[in-house]
Amino acid sequence: MALHGTIHLHPAHVVGPVRRRTFGSFVEHMARCVYTGIHEPGHPLADADGLRTDVLALTRELGVSSVRYPGGNFVSGYRWEDGVGPVEQRPRRLELAWHSTETNAFGLDEFMTWADKAQVEPMYAVNLGTRGTQEALDVLEYTNAPTGTAWADARAANGHEEPYGIRMWCLGNEMDGPWQIGHKTAEEYGRLAAETARAMRRMDPDLELVACGSSFPSMPTFGAWEQAVLAAGYEAIDMISAHIYFREDHAANQASYLAAGEELDDYLDAVVAACDHARTLGKHSKRIMISVDEWNVTNASRGGDAGEDPSGEDWPEAPAFAESTYTAQDAVVVGNLLISLLRHTDRVASASQAQLVNVLGPIRTVPGGPAWRQTIFHPFALTSRHVSGQVLTTVSESPQRANPRRGGTSPVLDAVATWDEGTGSLVVLAVSRSRGQDLEVAVPLGAFGEDFAVQEAVVLHDEDPYAVNTADDPDRVLPRPLAGARIEEGTLRATLPPIRWAMIRLGRQG
Repeated sequence: MALHGTIHLHPAHVVGPVRRRTFGSFVEHMARCVYTGIHEPGHPLADADGLRTDVLALTRELGVSSVRYPGGNFVSGYRWEDGVGPVEQRPRRLELAWHSTETNAFGLDEFMTWADKAQVEPMYAVNLGTRGTQEALDVLEYTNAPTGTAWADARAANGHEEPYGIRMWCLGNEMDGPWQIGHKTAEEYGRLAAETARAMRRMDPDLELVACGSSFPSMPTFGAWEQAVLAAGYEAIDMISAHIYFREDHAANQASYLAAGEELDDYLDAVVAACDHARTLGKHSKRIMISVDEWNVTNASRGGDAGEDPSGEDWPEAPAFAESTYTAQDAVVVGNLLISLLRHTDRVASASQAQLVNVLGPIRTVPGGPAWRQTIFHPFALTSRHVSGQVLTTVSESPQRANPRRGGTSPVLDAVATWDEGTGSLVVLAVSRSRGQDLEVAVPLGAFGEDFAVQEAVVLHDEDPYAVNTADDPDRVLPRPLAGARIEEGTLRATLPPIRWAMIRLGRQG
């Protein structure tokens, strides 16, 4: 017997605009993300700059809007000036975050060249771990100042006369984490971030600055960290970061994993509450927004090529590790996490899926060989491509199922919708978390008029929820047409089999 769910929408009930920056990604000097990921001179498909054109094409297809760079944990020990100037003169360094050797063959100018070809907005992170305010000012002068000063002239000498004009800047990375090089207390970091932000604004007042929030919601200082950082620099920053990852640790965790979107909802609500509490205490008028600049699912346990983290006397170049091989089920969860991010579009101003290539990436590569789309590529690409206009307040009704991780239950249906009045496009994104029964979904459309038609209906699934895409079988898991999606008497109806992500696009007829 099928389950039944209903999605309630109204064009007047709006959360906020669809923000293109929701569809950001992340490139870090970690494992094979940069080297043999986006950059591989000598590859048959590399261009004159050593950039893999197959990865560039997939990045554009993925619909990535912005990319955070160069880290991540890497940035807290990084000297950005090592990565500019003649490549043959750049120093090799022991890279402490990931116990590797950094050749510096790829640096800031190469990244900006890549970003231009990938058609993405750069989001640059500065080192507030081992360095500080002066380093941030130096790299800002290099990227954004017109020629006539030392660092701007160095940029021109390196072949880039015009300023890059980078707008988004991260003030360090995960500085609350004891694993972070240069880890600081909330008070230490808050003061440093505020001082750096104020100094950077003296050079360029139009920057958008992101302070480090808690690394994860499970951090013992979560909440208190945000309060201290915002107390120190509320007016100097625009966003605070939030990082979160999910995984299915074992089969008994499946139900809770499928409901990961609920955990993301709760986390974002808690960060919003912390920001608004600081706003009230400080009697501020503006609202701090959220940059979810690391989020994803991880899967090293099923069919993975996770690799061994280097250690001891081994300091390899671009070692292969943290390379999740994603399943059809992982793709459903990623689709659900995107639903949650859209649902919070009133406060989530930017998001970066971590990472773009190989390291937890929707794109995988073989050195010297092919690149392909992992399962999680598809819900991201379709969502990025088709949502527009306004995110609607979406209320879903459906049966509940046990969620052991949360100690309660979670609904089997989750959904969000976007409405673009200018184009007449209504996009419904829905997930069935049911593990054994079909879910019949109804979406009453009376508030939108009576002249809608289904333009496209796709579902991402596989009969085996643990099916994966590989270099030998890159199209095993693909979006497929969702049969039977239709409008009957002013109601959209569709049936979702178990563990499915679906996108249904409606448009006005005529």
